[in-house]
Amino acid sequence: MGPRASTSSPRTPALRRALALGLAVGLVLSSCSLLHKDDGDQVTSGAALGPVPVESGLPDEPTPRRGGQLVYGLEAESDGGWCLPEAQLAASGLEVLRALYDPLTVPDDKGGYAPYLAKSVSHDDAYKTWVITLRSGITFHDGSKLTAQVVKNNLDAYRGAYDKRSPLLFSFVFKNIATVTAVNELTVKVTTKVPWVAFPAALYSSGRVAIVAQAQLDADTDTCETEPIGTGPFSFVSWTKGESLKVKRNPKYWQVAPDKKPYPYLDAIDFRPIPNSDARLAALEQGELNMLHTSTPSDMAQNLTQLRDDGAINLLISEERTETNYLMINAKNPVLKDRAARLAVAQAIDKETLNKDANKGFASLADGPFAPEVLGHLDKTGFPTFDLTAAKKGVAALKAAGKSVKLRLLTSTSLASIRTASIEKQMLEAAGFEIALEVTDEADVINKAINGDFDLAAFRNQPGDDPDANYNWWYGKGNLVNFGRFDDPVINENLDVGRSTADPEKRRAAYEAINAQFAKEVWNVYLWYAPWAVAEASNVHGILGPDLPDQGGKAPGRIVTGHPLLGIWIDRT
Repeated sequence: MGPRASTSSPRTPALRRALALGLAVGLVLSSCSLLHKDDGDQVTSGAALGPVPVESGLPDEPTPRRGGQLVYGLEAESDGGWCLPEAQLAASGLEVLRALYDPLTVPDDKGGYAPYLAKSVSHDDAYKTWVITLRSGITFHDGSKLTAQVVKNNLDAYRGAYDKRSPLLFSFVFKNIATVTAVNELTVKVTTKVPWVAFPAALYSSGRVAIVAQAQLDADTDTCETEPIGTGPFSFVSWTKGESLKVKRNPKYWQVAPDKKPYPYLDAIDFRPIPNSDARLAALEQGELNMLHTSTPSDMAQNLTQLRDDGAINLLISEERTETNYLMINAKNPVLKDRAARLAVAQAIDKETLNKDANKGFASLADGPFAPEVLGHLDKTGFPTFDLTAAKKGVAALKAAGKSVKLRLLTSTSLASIRTASIEKQMLEAAGFEIALEVTDEADVINKAINGDFDLAAFRNQPGDDPDANYNWWYGKGNLVNFGRFDDPVINENLDVGRSTADPEKRRAAYEAINAQFAKEVWNVYLWYAPWAVAEASNVHGILGPDLPDQGGKAPGRIVTGHPLLGIWIDRT
């Protein structure tokens, strides 16, 4: 899985910056998940999740109203901008992307993928030739048409075969593409090197593979990053970095609402980055914002839930097909390349106590990378359980063999991350490890991960897409974006099976085998699943949006990579 368009070393600044694309979302921002029974200071409010995420305050028979401006508080700024084939977008950036752009496919509520900008996505019997048929009559914000040639150029740009753009991560994602051809004005044909059963999922890629206008695709780097042109429900107005990104309603949007007028309902959105979760919540309470998103579990467990119960806000919390929080292990470390050392690390971590102390019990514990409902999830993976006595014996054996037990634990600067990592440090030291806690900003954490400059690192990744998406992160054989540096033949083999085998049960078995192999070899220490929340003023509704086009079913309750904006409405009566 080497890059097609670059011969840069993984230690060059260019590759470090570009590979941050996936890791920006993968970085653990500390504790997350569901509520459990009362135990000491654990939280037991009404925030506990049911099987289906539900937006509070949504009328049984809503009558959406048009107009008004949404002021949306984001967790972070997307400094690198919106040149999507090269962009470095965390969750906040993906939310803004949903306003400006549309992808070819989107997740449905059954775990599959539905056509979106595409009218259909079909394949031959071998799953090596894919035909993307586009919807007719769609225009970009600059008035240009959505055509097969534009989509071909986009796909070529993402895979590193378009001379105006220089992607790096997506050249790994789409390395399996052999050719892309514009057959006619609305038809694109893609051929692959090996069968690619989950190709529609790759066209989504957690929402990152949206279609940009030809003018943006051909622009210089600065213009491509700062002047976005999409087909989305809102068009770009202005961007003052660190303060505000403003968009306005696209009056020619291609999806039509029940009132027979084009979506969206809102006139405008003002996205404001407010990294401090307390400040973001205070702004919502004070009416400076009327929507925010958060991955901070203490907010979900306490303040947001109380505000919801008081009727002050509407709230949706979801862990549907979410990502997993874990300690990533560097398997190239001279000590940690030994399974016995990795096992001792896992046995030293008391996840239940960590969950209680760091998260107030607000967590659903994880033993593997796949959340419930994700293909490959196992209720019991065989992951090692907490056993301090065994961990101490393992560390003692390492010392007796003359091996160092000094490890560096890398985490980011958020207070929640530091708190969690400090507890992990204490647990590992109780087993006999010597732990140096390294706290640095998010960008430096990512750079250190790319360069392998860590022993243990706090991360969050695998956000519920088809598990084939993890081919890029987990395949060995010198793969530059396998940041754990493991090369596991069982995982490699089953990634190949999952990619190219159409039989659903064989795919399931392959990903379950991968899940079990992670547990057996302890390549990571899995901790808990991460919920996300969207809170809104009490007169704002429609977080999950309308049904998908063409009777594609309801929009899923998954918000780990953002939520739709076209169906948001404000009751101004």
